[in-house]
Amino acid sequence: MKKSVFYHAGCPVCISAEHDIINLIGAENVDIIHLGESKDEISEAEKAGVQSVPALVTPNGNVLHINFGASIEDVKK
Repeated sequence: MKKSVFYHAGCPVCISAEHDIINLIGAENVDIIHLGESKDEISEAEKAGVQSVPALVTPNGNVLHINFGASIEDVKK
């Protein structure tokens, strides 16, 4: 089974959402990508449809934007 991917930028909103996602679906079911530390992953997030972080991309490709921590453009800076 393909995993969900959770993208975030390390802000308090993102970290809180990360903990909630892990508690809801389990750490074994999600890959966590910190875009502030892994800038090379930003283009992959954009291709998936991520416009802001935190965001969860489900195994079938749906993008769930959670709260609003930062736009993807802000993360690129």
